[in-house]
Amino acid sequence: MTTKEINSSKEGILTYLLKHNQGTVQELAKELEISLQATRRHLKDLQAEKLIKYEVVQNGMGRPNYIYQLSNKGKEKFPNAYGPFAVSFLDTLAQTLGEEQLQTVFKKQWSKKADSYRKYMGTGELEKRVNKLLELRQQEGYMAELHSVKEGEEYLLAEHHCAIAEVAESFPSVCGNELEMFAFALPDCIVERTHWINHGEHRCGYLIKKKSSPPTT
Repeated sequence: MTTKEINSSKEGILTYLLKHNQGTVQELAKELEISLQATRRHLKDLQAEKLIKYEVVQNGMGRPNYIYQLSNKGKEKFPNAYGPFAVSFLDTLAQTLGEEQLQTVFKKQWSKKADSYRKYMGTGELEKRVNKLLELRQQEGYMAELHSVKEGEEYLLAEHHCAIAEVAESFPSVCGNELEMFAFALPDCIVERTHWINHGEHRCGYLIKKKSSPPTT
């Protein structure tokens, strides 16, 4: 199989999963008219590229079935007009309501999101909460990673892709709202921006530090 044929088969898998939401090895092999072995090899490569994900479904006493779906990164392979539409919509909103009112709308929206973050993350050890934050950001398409700076006390959240990049470029104030959201969701922490894609850096970074406890008397 040539490189062109391999790439075509991989694109076919991604397209099928986009159209049908999910698929098995057997369904994909039948659709692409290639062998099961070749299909599994392509799926393994796509998993390594983090373009697809899977879940294991047990059917009775037989062998488990693997159900494949696109990951957030996989969905990003397909063009969409959501970013330009959102920017155009916000431009219209700013012209209609005025910049001050638009900022009020932003604050209300991010406040709602901050509340949902805080409820999902809950209470308990900081490590547990920041890992839940990581999970949320990954689900939203931010290609986030978490690094421990000082175990239990300091963590660096790095985001290599901004899911709202076009909006943030046109309305950078949303980045400030986002920083406030993190601070609200982690009330016992100080959250500082360390990197910013809008400033030409290759990622956005947030240092999360647990606040010092007041000295006991």
